Amino acid sequence: MEPSSRLPIFLLLLLFPILSSAASTPSDFIKRSCGATRYPSLCVHCLSAYSPTIRHNPKHLAQVALAVSIKRARSAHAFVTRLSRAKGVRSREAGAVRDCVENMSDTVDRLARSYRELSHSGRPGSPEFSWHMGNVQTWVSAALTDESTCVDGFAGSPVKGTVRNSVRARIVYAAQVTSNALALINKVAPADMQP
Repeated sequence: MEPSSRLPIFLLLLLFPILSSAASTPSDFIKRSCGATRYPSLCVHCLSAYSPTIRHNPKHLAQVALAVSIKRARSAHAFVTRLSRAKGVRSREAGAVRDCVENMSDTVDRLARSYRELSHSGRPGSPEFSWHMGNVQTWVSAALTDESTCVDGFAGSPVKGTVRNSVRARIVYAAQVTSNALALINKVAPADMQP
């Protein structure tokens, strides 16, 4: 084989990663990205509908994941707030529910602040980007801790099984979505910032 006939094959091999990534769809990008999360199936389920917004942009993916997390946290907060006002909740149960309402209120606040911060973080690689991303990572981690604290508050508590299970299911779902959002945020952040 002459050297000139090898050149096109060599160029094709060099360009293959670029061509194959360009040919992938936003849905493929979401599936690949969700592979880095703790709950990949849930991640794909929650984010697939937003593929036209996300396209192939890791920052957009993280923003949408945060928006979904806020929505789930608000829903869980609304549920425990209604439960705290329900008649027939015994005083010992009410204490655990009130603590959970406070934790979920903090979660919603931290996630909303994180979303705003990520929206104003600038371009990856810009001087202010690392500072903003550090804030986002800290607040989303704290929101995840609040969600876990709420769930832990019902472990061994006097709260009736049906109440405990209803609260736990909603908070665990919100925590899983938040965990996925944090994993996707960590993919956007520079390697030296990773927790």
